Amino acid sequence: MEAQAGGRPILVLPEETIRRRGKDAQRTNIDAARIVSNAIQSTLGPKGMDKMVVDSLGDVTISNDGATILDEMEIEHPAAKMICEVAETQDDEVGDGTTTAVVIGGELLKGAEDLLDQDIHPSSIVAGYRMAAEKSREILEEISKKISLDEDEKLKKVAMTSMSGKGAEVASDRLADLAIRAVKHVAEKIEGEYRADLDNVKIEKQEGASLNDSFLVEGIIIDKERVSPQMPTRVDDAKIALINAPIEVKETETDSEIQVTDPEQLKTFMDEEESMLREMVEKIKEAGANTVICQKGIDDLAQHFLAREGIFAIRRAKKSDMERLSRATGGRIVTGIEDLTSKDLGEAKTVEERKISGEEMTFIEECKEPKAVSILIRGGTEHVVDEAERSLNDAINAVKGAIENEKVVAGGGAPEIEVARRLREYSEAIGGREALAVNSFADAVESIARTLAENAGLDPIDTLVELRSKHEEEGENMGIDVFKGEVVDMFDRGVIEPTNVKIQAISSGDEAGEMILRIDDVIAATKEEEPEAGGPGAPGEMPPGGMGY
Repeated sequence: MEAQAGGRPILVLPEETIRRRGKDAQRTNIDAARIVSNAIQSTLGPKGMDKMVVDSLGDVTISNDGATILDEMEIEHPAAKMICEVAETQDDEVGDGTTTAVVIGGELLKGAEDLLDQDIHPSSIVAGYRMAAEKSREILEEISKKISLDEDEKLKKVAMTSMSGKGAEVASDRLADLAIRAVKHVAEKIEGEYRADLDNVKIEKQEGASLNDSFLVEGIIIDKERVSPQMPTRVDDAKIALINAPIEVKETETDSEIQVTDPEQLKTFMDEEESMLREMVEKIKEAGANTVICQKGIDDLAQHFLAREGIFAIRRAKKSDMERLSRATGGRIVTGIEDLTSKDLGEAKTVEERKISGEEMTFIEECKEPKAVSILIRGGTEHVVDEAERSLNDAINAVKGAIENEKVVAGGGAPEIEVARRLREYSEAIGGREALAVNSFADAVESIARTLAENAGLDPIDTLVELRSKHEEEGENMGIDVFKGEVVDMFDRGVIEPTNVKIQAISSGDEAGEMILRIDDVIAATKEEEPEAGGPGAPGEMPPGGMGY
């Protein structure tokens, strides 16, 4: 990059710098973002197809979950990465609707490109998009219906809708039940509103058996075995000590050396060590514990003493598992064995070590009113189990969104068609160049219904015409039943989605689109080339010019 000053060129950036300005920069960014959007468009809806992504190490991921696909793809272009961030944000915020958000973002940019060709300034397009996004939120809130924690039948439909088209759909009935039970256990009423922290729902997966053999544990599953085979494999009426301290003799703070000159001295040291460990185990026994979950290590001798007392013990449990155990069993995590009392113990009906597909796992079950639970997913292969986990996560997040937000809308493209219809009416009231942007926004939102039809093998134009007509005549719940290829009331068909998923998808897609549109200059430094082996700059080689003095 250079500028002229008094006839002399002034270099501001290195000569190798790549720079694109104005429409050239905007088109490049829009094209890159749209390529990403188009790549996952065919995964949308119950009839969407799967993608196989093979990474540089040869690991294979098969999924139709937008966030998973984009996360596995190795994307270089900065504008394309912004669209990937849409899926990431959508997944973090509401856990579902990632493909919808990315498709809307891509379609908004496609519409913006047409407006730029008409010499409409990007600022006018961004202003119109912002107005349309705000109006869309209002429309979605207006057409929503109420739902409560007690409406199990509706919640099940919400969960099953989120799993439609996923690989685990064959067991969607079973998984939907598990999702509802899990969320209900961890949901708490705070200031009159339900809140569900999904960190308290632990999902474990193990190959073998079928998806329908997946089950929920009213407690915690720990992917560890007991520390000694002499310990019992099962404990009934478990009293659980949660200890965040080593059951070992503490090492000295400073490095020290003790010279032993007499065998009696060595015996004294060993006896003292044994005595300290025995005291620790005695303290645990006195507190009334018959199960120990330790976040740190357990000495071999301590394991022997614990086994002799019939105490079941696990060592090096994860911090997250300890916290979930505390919420599930009602126990308190203690940081010193000397502080342990009977009041700190958690309770569970059973603690049992079981072998699942050759792996030892510990089940802490039937806790009283647990505020943390576990789900074990089974499946025939690794890919089946992985996809089931993603589907179950979507279902759990959908149920959480419905319970917390207490609002749902019909699925099958119904809310998108209604939003688009009302946005076009809204654009007439605005007028000016922003009205063109609002209409473009309506087309982008409506593209969700069009994509659903395309992916189901239906004629998208005929379907859109019929949808618009039915919305005028029969109301906002008319959507596409992709299995029967007809436009029907989606609430009657049991296709229901949480309102917050739709609102977040439109917001995320809009914000990414706006950000990309506002860029009119791309300044990119060239990457430094790796030095060739044995060439100048290679490891161990002297640079040209000797020592450089």
